Amino acid sequence: MHRGCNLSWFVEGQGVPVVLIQGSGVGANGWRPQLDALTPRFQCLCFDNRAYGRSVPSAEPLSLELMAEDVLALMDAQGWPSAHLVGHSMGGLIAQYVARRARARVRSLALLCTFANGKAPSRLTPWLVRIGLRTRIGTRRMRRRAFMEMVLTHEELSAADPDTLAEKLGRLFDRDLSESPPILMQQVRTMARADARPFLSELAGIPTLVASAEHDRIATPDSGRELARGLPGARYIELTGTAHAMTITRAAEVNALLTEHLAQAERNFHSATPVAR
Repeated sequence: MHRGCNLSWFVEGQGVPVVLIQGSGVGANGWRPQLDALTPRFQCLCFDNRAYGRSVPSAEPLSLELMAEDVLALMDAQGWPSAHLVGHSMGGLIAQYVARRARARVRSLALLCTFANGKAPSRLTPWLVRIGLRTRIGTRRMRRRAFMEMVLTHEELSAADPDTLAEKLGRLFDRDLSESPPILMQQVRTMARADARPFLSELAGIPTLVASAEHDRIATPDSGRELARGLPGARYIELTGTAHAMTITRAAEVNALLTEHLAQAERNFHSATPVAR
């Protein structure tokens, strides 16, 4: 229990501590495509953000600061003085707020399909209005299809049976893709009020990977590049031919990037840590 919320979480693997933070409308199981690759070398903590999935009730109004506190509370519960943070979409923004609040506890940042300005992914462009409406009207099958069009490229969607793919994604998202839980819009509004750009320079020196997807229309590559520019020393990578769900559709490539980044950041962490005598 933290600040009135029974946070739901699990830990898998052995070794170096890593906290994986999901975005809006996705639960802890959204990291399943990463866990098989990471858990042989890393101890991975995954959780449902407050008010989503099994992390209920929310008790307090959502804020990025409160969700960052949740991450630190989970690290405390696990007995971790510090950890590497991996965040996707809103989870990447949360990770930035964790680093601002408790820099010494963050060994590195891996920010995937994300942004520094929370308004960026929620701007009411004509495309977002159209796709948003389609996720809420029509048959369940039509709504699932619209949601997948929002996070996948046309080629990724065409390469699989849509019903089978919707079922697979639903298991990872911990919900039927045809349904929009009420907390989803609260998460989006909370995200839109957050802006990490004023404090990004304070995070200089934290080993950081920023990875965007070429065709992501939620966390655009422009947003990723802006984020990387604001983080002195950050490494920017852009995966071609994929979109917002690249952690699922391009898991092997994402996992290779994460493994390399975490291993190098951990070496840096130990080389910088004074040896007790």
